[in-house]
Amino acid sequence: MITFKNIQIKYNDFVAIPDLTFDVKEGEFFTLLGPSGCGKTTTLRALAGFLKTSRGVITIDDKDITDVPVHERQVGMVFQSYALFPSMSAYENIAFGLKVEKQPKEYIQERVAELAKMVDLTDEQLAKNVSNMSGGQQQRVAIARALAKKPKILVMDEPLSNLDAKLRKSLRKDIRDFQKKYDITMVYVTHDQEEALMLSDRIAVFNQGKLDQIGTPDEIYNHSQTEFVCKFIGDANYFSEEDLETIGLNSKRFESSNKFYIRPEKIYLSKEKRGLISGKIVSKEFYGMYAYYKIEVNGVEFQSFQSESNTDGLEVGDEVSVFVNLDDILNYSDEVKSHD
Repeated sequence: MITFKNIQIKYNDFVAIPDLTFDVKEGEFFTLLGPSGCGKTTTLRALAGFLKTSRGVITIDDKDITDVPVHERQVGMVFQSYALFPSMSAYENIAFGLKVEKQPKEYIQERVAELAKMVDLTDEQLAKNVSNMSGGQQQRVAIARALAKKPKILVMDEPLSNLDAKLRKSLRKDIRDFQKKYDITMVYVTHDQEEALMLSDRIAVFNQGKLDQIGTPDEIYNHSQTEFVCKFIGDANYFSEEDLETIGLNSKRFESSNKFYIRPEKIYLSKEKRGLISGKIVSKEFYGMYAYYKIEVNGVEFQSFQSESNTDGLEVGDEVSVFVNLDDILNYSDEVKSHD
């Protein structure tokens, strides 16, 4: 549905995006993920038409929209700050674009009512001035306003970043449920790895204006193609080749690699003396349902993330057997330079 082909974006002499090519499928929840300044918002704004490209082509449904004005692209946008009119009611904010188009009053009323139902806004909330609404309610108004003109695509730029952690988690589910229910093509920008993994059909990981990897959440997390992606997505223990040998893991299997990572939850611990690798718990961080353990094996320390229901009451000082599946080790070589 959406295609970026050899897109370059420059700010004067600075090349923010050197050469970007990817596609988004119809009905897909596609997330642009990466640290601040990596180019994800720049890419989103180019899709929406707020930034001019210096090279390349952007198409929607095979139609070249590279130079098409913002209002003709059929792309709705929800900004990080929501960009609502604070002196207007929720109803007036949602209806604003339709009034500018001089749509009939009856149509506007029907469309606003339809959108309010979609995003779970009551008539009482619609009558409220947006400055008197909660962050979650304002976000729903912003989504409804973006959808008012029936765009083919909805793009969202860090829409949850200004909310507290509890509300953010609640609204993540609402956004995903809403997107699935109405089969909307969504392009979403975030720097929050957990958010990206939970929401997305596919994720594009940006690094200094380039794409390091595009894949499903499982592919990005469990099969990170570059060291940068591995380190950026979640926690990972780092081991050198010498560390693996010291612990008792066979590094010969990874002949072309010299950097090794394994997710903490992929390292299993047991009090039973039945493993080839023995270690000692040197610290424990308890989080209720789970805990982080720091393990020492022959002078090498690393972390294990365990559900408390599966640990047999492991405590600091306990001797434990350590189990690692070699297939879970992510391995990289200095010969393939990461951008990190």
